[in-house]
Amino acid sequence: MKLSRYSEKLGCISQFAFTMLLVLLPAFAFAQVSVTISPSQVTLATLATQSFTATVRGSTNIAVTWQVNGVSGGNSANGLISTTELGTSNEAIFLGPAKVPCPASVSVTAVSQADPTKSATATVTLQLPSRSGVTHYVSTSGSDKNPGTLKAPWRTIQHAADKVQPGDTVEVEGGTYNEIVTMKSSGNASQGYITFTNYPGQKPVLDGTGLSVGRGERGLFSLEGAFSYIIIQGFEIRNFKSSTKGEVPVGIDFEGSGSNIEILDNHIHNIAQTLKTCNASNALAIAIYGTQAPAAISNLTLSGNEIDHNTTGCSENVSFDGNVQYFVETNNLVHDGDNIGLDNIGFEGVSPNPAYDQARDGWVFQNTIYKISSTTNPVYQDQVGADAYYCDGCTRIIVERNLIHDSDLSEMASEHSGHVSSYVMFRNNIIYHSLYVGLSIGGYSKTVGGTDHCVIVNNSLWDDGTDGSSGLGEFQIQFHATNNTVENNIFDGYTLTSKYLVYDYTSSEPSPATLNYNDYYNSVGATGSLWDWQAKAITGYSNYKTKSGQDAQSPFADPLYVNITTTPYNFDLASGSPAINTGTNLGVNTVGVLDYAGNPRVNSNGQINMGAYEQ
Repeated sequence: MKLSRYSEKLGCISQFAFTMLLVLLPAFAFAQVSVTISPSQVTLATLATQSFTATVRGSTNIAVTWQVNGVSGGNSANGLISTTELGTSNEAIFLGPAKVPCPASVSVTAVSQADPTKSATATVTLQLPSRSGVTHYVSTSGSDKNPGTLKAPWRTIQHAADKVQPGDTVEVEGGTYNEIVTMKSSGNASQGYITFTNYPGQKPVLDGTGLSVGRGERGLFSLEGAFSYIIIQGFEIRNFKSSTKGEVPVGIDFEGSGSNIEILDNHIHNIAQTLKTCNASNALAIAIYGTQAPAAISNLTLSGNEIDHNTTGCSENVSFDGNVQYFVETNNLVHDGDNIGLDNIGFEGVSPNPAYDQARDGWVFQNTIYKISSTTNPVYQDQVGADAYYCDGCTRIIVERNLIHDSDLSEMASEHSGHVSSYVMFRNNIIYHSLYVGLSIGGYSKTVGGTDHCVIVNNSLWDDGTDGSSGLGEFQIQFHATNNTVENNIFDGYTLTSKYLVYDYTSSEPSPATLNYNDYYNSVGATGSLWDWQAKAITGYSNYKTKSGQDAQSPFADPLYVNITTTPYNFDLASGSPAINTGTNLGVNTVGVLDYAGNPRVNSNGQINMGAYEQ
């Protein structure tokens, strides 16, 4: 009866609409957007990492924007956060601040992009890493028979490693310690970290001069097995060398599994293997090998370290390899190396289970990498080919806001057949003066792996391919590249008129990448510029666009950098640049929250520049 009274006023058409509304109300209510976050509460040490996952229901758009205390992306005072996967994925990694904030709890919020009024918040409580209150001391004037107090310190760091308990701190006074330190105890979540650090204002030196490496891989700081809640901070680690086949000297070596590891503010140099054949010559400044499964090395922070002048042979300065998950590499200075700078690796058989044999879910940001070149490597005999940054079979990594220069190249690929680097975001980086090529994707031959679903966006590449006839140019596509996106970049060959702006020299895949909204330039001009697409050499920009079908909205124009005549160079855009506000806004999860300089990546009108800088 009530429905018929309403129908007298609404008419028969309105009656039908009203009836349908009543029928659909339960479904409409179910379709309302909701967000949940996991974990919802966590206690975390300063500079520790933590992964979060957001789940969005009620919408096909499941993307979220991540905030810390209401700030997108967070800040250094309260912690930083970034997605670790491309596009609409809702996994993120949080990096705690260097100091405990006041108040000590911060909020991590996932805001629905479909309905910004819907969100979910987790509470992160920050605390100091080591919590027992017990501090031990080591001094070159001490004795291992002493109690290890400030007035009666121990003599060796190894003795401290033998005695220390979870939650304790070991402060090492300045001086040279000629020893190998093998960790014996692990920290834990309830009692806290074991911290090895420098005595305030002093720099202890762990020196490997004259020490035997022995067979296999060995670190001056060594963790073999299951270790968690460990901090190594403030050491100079140097002079660990070998010229014997089968010996692999390492600065800091962690092989096994565990979580909550922090390697902070160390200076690692002159770690060397001087043999001249690739099957014998290997050394590393830092080796993180996840050798167990399913237990990973997880929640790892590598921050503030200087790594230089190492002779690594066929290995890397810094290697995260195998079952390594949820890690941050930030604010490191890596330079003057004869092989790869930072390397995230997969598919090398480091993990006993192939399903876990891949570095993944990481954030590599604000590192400076320079003078990484194999031209000084005795193994490679003057050939160019050392990557400043190398994703060799890694997946779900964000690589952003790094400065890379005067190195051979940077790359996302895989050296293992049937495998790829995948879902890597390379954004807002600056690369210049690369000897071989600025940036490369795809495997180096048809018998190895490739690159899939990687996004290269808002980078500034300038004056790359400088190594005479060996230098190639700005951007290279090699074998087995699929489903990749290359947009909003500036590829500026400057005066290197005989170099390629895009060099796709193989037709192994018919559509290796989608390129658009990029600004290309070099001084030879559009008509004389060099290109290669699907193994066909092309002269002239218009010919390249016609034959490739790429870059329909991409100009060929001088980007008008602020300063590229004197160092330090400034790759910000001067007024009148054709790259200003002419990029395509791919969304915050793709282009990032901040540009290279730390300014908002997208302006208040929703516009975005090409290149690494926003105005």
